[in-house]
Amino acid sequence: MNESTFPGTEHVTDHLSGRIPGHHPSPEPAQPFSTPPRPVTTPRALPDNYAEMPKPTAKLTAEDLAPVNDPNGPRHKIGPTGRPLPDLPVPQPPAKTGPAQVIAMCNQKGGVGKTTTTINLGAAIAETGRKVLLIDFDPQGSASIGLGVQPHDLELSVYNLLMQRDITPDEVIRPTRVENLDLLPANIDLSAAEVQLVQEVAREYTLQRVLDPIIPNYDVILIDCAPSLGLLTVNALTASNGIVVPLECEFFALRGLAMLTDTIAKVQDRLNPKLEIVGILGTMFDGRTTHAREVLDRVVQAFDERVFHTVIRRTVKFPETTVVGEPITTYAPSSQAATQYRDLAKEVLARCPAG
Repeated sequence: MNESTFPGTEHVTDHLSGRIPGHHPSPEPAQPFSTPPRPVTTPRALPDNYAEMPKPTAKLTAEDLAPVNDPNGPRHKIGPTGRPLPDLPVPQPPAKTGPAQVIAMCNQKGGVGKTTTTINLGAAIAETGRKVLLIDFDPQGSASIGLGVQPHDLELSVYNLLMQRDITPDEVIRPTRVENLDLLPANIDLSAAEVQLVQEVAREYTLQRVLDPIIPNYDVILIDCAPSLGLLTVNALTASNGIVVPLECEFFALRGLAMLTDTIAKVQDRLNPKLEIVGILGTMFDGRTTHAREVLDRVVQAFDERVFHTVIRRTVKFPETTVVGEPITTYAPSSQAATQYRDLAKEVLARCPAG
């Protein structure tokens, strides 16, 4: 069988043999038979944006990923971040309420788990006996929906609190079905505040002014920021003591982290010197994929102990909790996801002892 048996394959055989298509060199004289040398192949280079990505870690076993605090005592296991898991104590209820630690959940990239983390971290902290306020500071109102509040039914929202001096926090804050967890809801009206605040004096301090009277009433205040670095987010950073950065274990999310840290540095320098990064949280983690492990390794190399030991893994439970309007800690209290958020609550409270 020769090449003419399969028309159209000439270019393939030319490529494999190294001949130039259409070129027919004169025959060479016969040479003594010998084994031809093996061709030298050049390995394909990775794209530039992967050049600094570390080698993937070894896959972790189910035992390695087991909860840190179990009845059998501390497990000095290696966690998903490649570091030994800490043995954190169970947080005890505070002796008194307040003043609150104000923590912003911030990442300008959307879809990284900010709202899911805000709701479930808030519920996990509330389980420890602390009084928690969750502020929905996103015009989409996702945190409100996630706690069973329909944004289009709201008569008053955080927008009214920001823009109307005669509205008090008690008129807008509402309890949730979770004990010790209150909600300051939002709806699409909040998008107008971004434009209207531009004309205000000291516009970056508007949210801080609103929160000052209620800080003594809570132990922890969590702010679910919009996926942007606009004026609303700057207000949230100015009013906060700390930042938790949910980071999807995916390359595009990793690239946006540099822009966020630059914004945080500017707010620290010009508006709020007390602002600190509480921690960076890996979300939507799938340890079965090399890419997810590479991204998490890269974040740990860059930020070291600022990265939480807890990692939130992918699960189908989170979309279900949105439908029913409650956190994972009450919807599936014994699930792995609920355990992960309780572990995260221990880490956050350990890093914010006043909370």
